[in-house]
Amino acid sequence: MKYKIVARKRCYNGFFHLDLVTLRHELFRGGWSGLIKRELFERGNAVAVLVHDPARDLLLLLEQFRIGAIHDSHGPWLLEIVAGIVEPGEKLEDVARREATEEAGCELGTLQHIMDFYPSPGGSTESISLFYAPLDLASMAAGVHGLADEDEDIKVSIVPRVQAMEWLQQGRIKAAPAVIALQWLALQLS
Repeated sequence: MKYKIVARKRCYNGFFHLDLVTLRHELFRGGWSGLIKRELFERGNAVAVLVHDPARDLLLLLEQFRIGAIHDSHGPWLLEIVAGIVEPGEKLEDVARREATEEAGCELGTLQHIMDFYPSPGGSTESISLFYAPLDLASMAAGVHGLADEDEDIKVSIVPRVQAMEWLQQGRIKAAPAVIALQWLALQLS
């Protein structure tokens, strides 16, 4: 299958980018589509990390304000896992370690790559590389972390996996990386 980009115009150039793309693509039934215009949110790549203490079966979860959830009936503070944007030239594992330090005040050891996925491919280029990090969380304390220059206000909690799975089933955990990571963990432990 092929596609052709006919035109591309940058509509917004800030922390993120928004392009208007005009394209055509081959159709499954044969032939080509007509001209299609789509806004494309250039989000870039990110890394997310599920931090788990396998000996105590504890998870490190974050809670922070998210503008994308501003209309959520439960409010825009979401339960999440460690995550961050990959800067040019950075290795994925280095991003995972940097974000764990910045967002949760912890240093990761071993990292296991779980998968890469597109959280919203209908309009965004964002790809997330998901990792698992076993870590002794016995000495980790809940608290507030984040970078002041990025206006981060991140609440860290250490919770039993069973509690996190209950929250997932109740719909309290809604951020895609956390949902996917917890479902992956459930499959590993079943």
